[in-house]
Amino acid sequence: MTWLITGGAGYIGAHVIRAMTEAGERAVVYDDLSTGIAERVPHEVPLVVGSTLDGALLARTLADHDVTGVVHLAAKKQVGESVDLPLHYYRENLEGLRVLLEAVTAARVPSFVFSSSAAVYGMPDAAAGRDSLVTEETPCVPMSPYGETKLAGEWLVRAMGRATGLSTASLRYFNVAGAASPELADVGVFNLIPMVFEKLTEKAPPRIFGDDYPTPDGTCVRDYIHVVDLAEAHVATARALQATPGRDLTLNIGRGEGVSVREMIDRINAVTGYDRPPTVTPRRPGDPARVVASADRIATELGWKAKHDVQDMIMSAWAGWVRLHPEAARA
Repeated sequence: MTWLITGGAGYIGAHVIRAMTEAGERAVVYDDLSTGIAERVPHEVPLVVGSTLDGALLARTLADHDVTGVVHLAAKKQVGESVDLPLHYYRENLEGLRVLLEAVTAARVPSFVFSSSAAVYGMPDAAAGRDSLVTEETPCVPMSPYGETKLAGEWLVRAMGRATGLSTASLRYFNVAGAASPELADVGVFNLIPMVFEKLTEKAPPRIFGDDYPTPDGTCVRDYIHVVDLAEAHVATARALQATPGRDLTLNIGRGEGVSVREMIDRINAVTGYDRPPTVTPRRPGDPARVVASADRIATELGWKAKHDVQDMIMSAWAGWVRLHPEAARA
């Protein structure tokens, strides 16, 4: 098998490439490098620079590299930005997916793995108990154009599978963190862990957006998944599609364990050597109190289970942060 990894020069993509190659799979990266970093791609892995809106280049890439499966990670993914730029998100995420699927089906590529998100669920805690888990059957009511494009993307992928026999999987990521090595760490500051790192480096208190939620300590509870575990879930999914033509999977990728924002900040302080209590600011609109995955289906379907805990995520992410911000090591 040769797997085309769109977005393979990104944070998650680089980890998927590493997991694929370590598992003995051949890979090709397709990335427009708008946020991806070419140096993350191993020298032995071909890199094609281009947009998923470029159907001609996609068709040539699939043919030139004899691609037999696609892992589609390339997408715009910032929730707030999607609210301001909905047309941009729909064009890049949905039209890009449509063009890619057109090329894939024309080339008779048999397997397609789609990068989805827990954002498809919206606010799953609204009618659920405090300790409930989000299953793949939880109603999907996305609250942003980003989440909408992911849910509509799942529909399109599934429809093409039904129409053509394409084996498909939609993987709903929960909160991704950590790094396999410092050079592969996330360079963006959009998620909780790097946002806390940034505040600590600036000698400022980390922020908690609301502490009056119906959770044990009043702060939001989330499910965090190590990026290495996420990458290995992609390998397991890709091989399952290869082994069973016509398969259709929708899977949560999480640990089934909730961690509150306050607890995460306390753990980050302990790992980094800082002792900076957080400050509480008003809630952000649209933040659900609790979003924690049920990971039962992927365990049953693929035999996959996360191996890394929150401590691993924080420590590996911190090593990557210090590599880019050496001053942060001086608590």
